[in-house]
Amino acid sequence: MEQDYYQEKLAAEKLRRCYDIAPPRVKQYLEAEIEHALEKIHAQSLVLELGCGYGRVLARLAQHVGFVVGIDTSYASLLLCRETMKDFSNYALLNMDAIRTGLRDQSFDMIVCIQNGISAFHVDQRELIRESIRITKPGGTILFSSYAEKFWSERLKWFQIQADAGLLGEIDLKATRDGVIVSKDGFIAGTVQPHDFEALVSGFDAETTITEVDGSSIFCEIKPH
Repeated sequence: MEQDYYQEKLAAEKLRRCYDIAPPRVKQYLEAEIEHALEKIHAQSLVLELGCGYGRVLARLAQHVGFVVGIDTSYASLLLCRETMKDFSNYALLNMDAIRTGLRDQSFDMIVCIQNGISAFHVDQRELIRESIRITKPGGTILFSSYAEKFWSERLKWFQIQADAGLLGEIDLKATRDGVIVSKDGFIAGTVQPHDFEALVSGFDAETTITEVDGSSIFCEIKPH
């Protein structure tokens, strides 16, 4: 249900509108996430973005790396992403599910999944991490991010703005709590906190670092051995 939301109700132009109307503090958070990811990349890297949407992050990555691949389950968002990427030639777009990519083992230097994609995809989060590790080169970098707990009020304000603009259903204020935002038409947006990340990555042959960025994001950096 929630995955269909991004494929059908909140795709392409509607998704872009969500970011266009974000208040200043949220725009600061969004920029801080991208800047943190850019600090981790190398010029000749082959980078994969999971859930690239209309290309908001992908276009920034393309400016700094050898080649980027963006995947998304929404064909409509990918069509808009192609327009966003019109000035670049070092990219490819694929319509596929991040949990079952079918991509070759150890293909990428870096995988980026920020802006709470690990929750927004509504897939088995441990399997998402497992698949990401499978397709990342040993010594490569995987970045997942979610919202910091202290950013809750700013995040809720942003989602209320989206609902007021008709991009989301009415926020269910009784069900919205403990890091989870619920709308009355079926949209659910959760979070992954540091202890959740620690549990999700336990047992994998990888080095993991969890950091807070900008007082708004929790980043989980995974380096497969």
